[in-house]
Amino acid sequence: MNQEFITAIDQIAKSKGINKDKLVEAIKQSIEVACKKHFGIGAGVKQNIKIYIDEVTGDVKVFASKKVVPDDEVINAVLEVGITEAKVINPLIAIEDVVDVEITPKNFGRIAAQNAKQVVIQKIKEAERQMVYDEYSVKLNDIVKGKVLRKEKNGYIVELDFTEASLPLTEAIPNENFDSEMEAGNGISGYKAFYLLNVKDFNKNEGKLDTKNKNAGAQVIVSRTHPELVKRLFEQEVVEIKDGTVMVKSIAREAGSRTKIAVHSNDPIVDPVGACVGEKGKRINNIVQELGGEKIDVVRWSEDPKEFIKEALSPAKVLGVELEENGGERNARVIVPANILTLAIGKGGQNVRLAAKLTGWKIDIKSVQTDNEEEE
Repeated sequence: MNQEFITAIDQIAKSKGINKDKLVEAIKQSIEVACKKHFGIGAGVKQNIKIYIDEVTGDVKVFASKKVVPDDEVINAVLEVGITEAKVINPLIAIEDVVDVEITPKNFGRIAAQNAKQVVIQKIKEAERQMVYDEYSVKLNDIVKGKVLRKEKNGYIVELDFTEASLPLTEAIPNENFDSEMEAGNGISGYKAFYLLNVKDFNKNEGKLDTKNKNAGAQVIVSRTHPELVKRLFEQEVVEIKDGTVMVKSIAREAGSRTKIAVHSNDPIVDPVGACVGEKGKRINNIVQELGGEKIDVVRWSEDPKEFIKEALSPAKVLGVELEENGGERNARVIVPANILTLAIGKGGQNVRLAAKLTGWKIDIKSVQTDNEEEE
């Protein structure tokens, strides 16, 4: 090591927020390991090794603590030193004292410098991971903006403001084709909203980095399928939700296809559905566009389960609802006109399935022939 390297350590410690004393101590420990690995110093015997780093010149020296004995009683030179040699180091030394004797090997500077650089690089990586954790842990369960950089075996890598995040395939909208977007944009998709699902603090041993994985430093996990993403988008877009006038009571989502969201107004003057849809549908259209065309049904929540179920099954018209609770099971028998049975059930059963998730009731739909249908 040299003076320039010591200066660089100073600058790195300040810029990365690393404690300099801890950094230097880590370097000393690494060099101590090098002593045993490359020179056999301290290996196989209980030899007390001390590393000294001159923080001005960068010089590194190795010392061994040895017991002072009479010159003619030195049995183990690794652990003992004669009084005559000891007094050269410290004239006030006495028999039975312990003195630090320099044992720096030849050409040790190169090995020391290599180990020091490895430690510094590792500490920088740890500091950067900590900065990422501090930045994004406070944004957990919220929206972050990012763009997809590339596809990996198990998902996508997303570029955020301060780091790269992982979007697992299980958290990616099935019909959202990032591949074509990346091709059109020279390998980079446009900015999108992601739900911040998890932030791992590897520095606190909450996980282990895979050193063989070049993306192992990615500590942030994001999602495009989480129902809360839709809720957060409405909070951003709808002022009445942001200020608490309108509340989101429940959400049922099949990502990429359809979402049902139940809302309630704390102010009788404010229409919760109208507030979410916006003038000429502007607010909800912005959210639909963000979600790649996913359909969104905004329904009025009611504390009356029958009314809530009727709303949840919209756009289908419901004639009647019968409720039955038995042993914790909540079943609803819903009657609809025969000519809209298909609409009530939805394609592949989606409408009734989402309505059941939204309300918390198991819904069984039956149809009846109405007078209007008979006249037709």
